[in-house]
Amino acid sequence: MNELGFIPVTLIPVLWIVSSYLLGSISFGILVCKLFGLPDPRTVGSGNPGATNVLRSGKKFAALLTLIGDALKGWFPVWLAFHNNMLMWVISYAGFAVFLGHLYPVFYRFKGGKGVATALGVMLAISPLLGLAAVLTWGLVFLLFRYSSLAAIVAAFSAPFYAYLLLRPYKDYIILVFVLALFLIWRHKTNIKKLLSGTESSFRKTS
Repeated sequence: MNELGFIPVTLIPVLWIVSSYLLGSISFGILVCKLFGLPDPRTVGSGNPGATNVLRSGKKFAALLTLIGDALKGWFPVWLAFHNNMLMWVISYAGFAVFLGHLYPVFYRFKGGKGVATALGVMLAISPLLGLAAVLTWGLVFLLFRYSSLAAIVAAFSAPFYAYLLLRPYKDYIILVFVLALFLIWRHKTNIKKLLSGTESSFRKTS
């Protein structure tokens, strides 16, 4: 008998992964903007329903709530899977599913965000040290150059190396982080073009 009792053991991994995807499909950027009476983040700025675009509305608290919400939804199903003694592959697929839900949400016609905060939540659940390393990398690059996109790209590029150093015995998690990083960099392809052309929006103070 499993802890969920009435659910066959063979179905639990499938339900867990599907539930993770559905949770990832909840866009906190859209919900928070509705709560604060702000424009739909998909209709302004970069069109991305993430914390950075919400921040451009001028509401820092709304952006903070978006960041926390998107990170928590990445962290929660992975953390819960750990505490329910799920197999490593189930935990990894749950982490990828919640991330994929954010990128391609079923509730919003499969048009979602870039997944930076959600990927961070997944990594924090797998290894707090891994998540901290990614955050510090993002923060350092952002402080130096004031480009949120560049900070995210560098942090994504660095994450698999951190995972390899910190999670060597856990190949499934290293593969998961590598796949998340590839998707993150690919989702920033437009930002990469703008960075190279010098047209990317920055957070530098202007006089």
